[in-house]
Amino acid sequence: MQSYDFLLPMLGLLTLGAMVPGPSFLLVAQTAMSDSRRQAFFVALGMGTGALIFALLASFGLVALFKTVPELYLTFKLLGGLYLCVLALRIWKQGDQSSVQSIMAVKTKSVYSSFFFGLTTQLSNPKTAMVFSSVFAALLPVEVPSLTPIFLSLGVFMTNFGWYATVALLLSTTRAQHLYLKARKGFCRVAGTLMGLLGARLLMSTSANQ
Repeated sequence: MQSYDFLLPMLGLLTLGAMVPGPSFLLVAQTAMSDSRRQAFFVALGMGTGALIFALLASFGLVALFKTVPELYLTFKLLGGLYLCVLALRIWKQGDQSSVQSIMAVKTKSVYSSFFFGLTTQLSNPKTAMVFSSVFAALLPVEVPSLTPIFLSLGVFMTNFGWYATVALLLSTTRAQHLYLKARKGFCRVAGTLMGLLGARLLMSTSANQ
């Protein structure tokens, strides 16, 4: 029987990377505290699915394509940066909503839109695929079992979804939501600013590489 022991350190490293606060963490945290646990779980599911897609693409040569056609990578980064800036503006504006408006928005939001929101946010940064590919190249043995890409990608999904679901669980408590309501405007301003800075950084790195 072929051994897959080499997957554990790779998944551990990628999990640590997912735990570093970024756009995905901000979105799950903001959804958990302002919307509901259910909505946040579906955002987390979208995050995990996005990570799965990037892991599969990295396993099957997306990075090689980026290196062959650098304009494609720059296009991905440009679109991702613009998306994060739009997302930042959306979060910023939520701070101006009243509590009643916020509650009504939650009631009309479907779990499908939450899932898609999480998915597009995760896919907005093509650097994720580059990170996956770098870790794969550094830690994968020369010869691996044929099902390695599948097991590795599924592992990436489970670790990413598991982490963001944990964030959703911890930050969707009644106490956390009460604290959010008290400081909602300030939180939305900070979260929106950080998200905007991340988007601007992605756009600036795109222009610098042109």
